[in-house]
Amino acid sequence: MLYADKNALRTNLKVNLLRIRERELNFYTNNCLSISTQAALLAGFAWYGLTEVPFTDDANDVVQTVYLVVTTCIMGLEMLTVVNATLCAILGPGLALRGPDGSMHKAVDGMMTHYRFTFACFSLGLLCFQFSALLYAWMQFSWELSVPMTILLAYAVWTMYSGGRRIYNLLKLDADTIVTGEFEE
Repeated sequence: MLYADKNALRTNLKVNLLRIRERELNFYTNNCLSISTQAALLAGFAWYGLTEVPFTDDANDVVQTVYLVVTTCIMGLEMLTVVNATLCAILGPGLALRGPDGSMHKAVDGMMTHYRFTFACFSLGLLCFQFSALLYAWMQFSWELSVPMTILLAYAVWTMYSGGRRIYNLLKLDADTIVTGEFEE
């Protein structure tokens, strides 16, 4: 009887811990789906910038070349974000649901790791997007229009950076203080 009670207690604890890990899994799945949508939008803008932007003969060849390279980088980074986030959102819950014992922990830990990389790709693509807009201004307009656009874009990048940094510092979790649902015996 005591042995059966002990096993029932262990089983109940394991089920409750899996419920906590399921919440973590849902958190990362929703984040991946959200970032994937935004990255797809930016990749579409980059595609438009590569295929529909008219190039003038009087524009600087170096500026045009750098514009094409940066805009291609945007598309590549954002498509990488879409692919990684979509794969995580599909394969992570699949592993957790259908995998062998311990798969929930492997799925959540894997999604956490890959989400960080995916978010870095998205952020770099967003920065390149702003730089591409700056290059577009210098490629298509006179310097009288390009200078104010450059100032406004620099201000926009600074505002995004400082606002993002402020939010990150306010809400970040240090690696040694993160609490997960994984139970270590």
